Amino acid sequence: MRKLPFFLLVTLCAVLLLAADQPKIPPMPTAVTENAVAALRNGLEVYSLMGIGTKKTWDDVTNKVYVLHLQGAKWTEGRPVPGVAGRLRASAVGVKSQIFVLGGYVLDGQGSELTVGDVNSYFPDEKRWYRGADIPEPVDSAVIGLNHDRYIYLVGGRSKNGPVNNVQVYDIEKNSWSQATPFPGTAVYGHAGGLADDAIVYVDGAKKGPAGGPPYVASDECWMGKIDHKDPNKIEWSKLPAHPGTGRFGIVAGAREKDRRISFSGGTVGPHNFKGLNAEGKPVEISSVSFDYDVKANRWETIAEETFDVRADSGGILATPIGPMILGGTLKNQAVTARAMVLPKR
Repeated sequence: MRKLPFFLLVTLCAVLLLAADQPKIPPMPTAVTENAVAALRNGLEVYSLMGIGTKKTWDDVTNKVYVLHLQGAKWTEGRPVPGVAGRLRASAVGVKSQIFVLGGYVLDGQGSELTVGDVNSYFPDEKRWYRGADIPEPVDSAVIGLNHDRYIYLVGGRSKNGPVNNVQVYDIEKNSWSQATPFPGTAVYGHAGGLADDAIVYVDGAKKGPAGGPPYVASDECWMGKIDHKDPNKIEWSKLPAHPGTGRFGIVAGAREKDRRISFSGGTVGPHNFKGLNAEGKPVEISSVSFDYDVKANRWETIAEETFDVRADSGGILATPIGPMILGGTLKNQAVTARAMVLPKR
């Protein structure tokens, strides 16, 4: 019988230990929410980038990078994201040996929000950041997806003029941007989704409110876009039926490419600001439901009606060997958490 290489044996043992007792997953060094997240090395390294801490004030925004190495179940710090200040609701994705961080917004001392078009690429082995071509239409709170380890899709989001329905495509190899077929639904930000099996799936978010009412209200639209095999900018959009649960804004979501699924968890029933308050200054309720969209079977599936440790506003769900993982975020009591959690999966 063939023996496993030593490093694979060590990795497997660490993974099994973590999987057997989820509470042993160590918390991040600092509690953050509205952070960006990404994974490398088949999910054996997970990253939390930037975000805002427990005070939820402009001076509690961080540009720090935290890395969890599943092999040793230990957090380390990476090199901080470039820039004078950290960002909130940026988008991130791991591609081969690097992490891309795109867009987001910065806060000033008066609480004003400035959306930026920065694109930064991090090589962990070098501990060095590089600058990519800026996003043509700077956005925060967008849905991000990766296709064929080359094309990064930014779907919708909030620009300086409000929500957009753009689909902006970044070609990693050429360091250039193009515009794909925009989605036909209402322009939104704070929506949730991902990309798997050449399909973009997104749900909900915030859209502009009616005259005389709150500036933004919840959307309940769900859409799927099939990417053309020959033209990465050609997308065929179709409307999906309603998803399970009452989450509408800040749902935590991400693709599980190998399973051909997009996972969703938590989120609030309506739009809110970085303090977790709605237009009336009141805390918003978090949904307890976690669910998947099965791209292959074209259907929604409820994973958990009462999700343990449910939350909102973490940057995404990461595919790891021990299951779909969420880093940080906001809890039901409005507290910001440092905990890492693993969702059940189908």
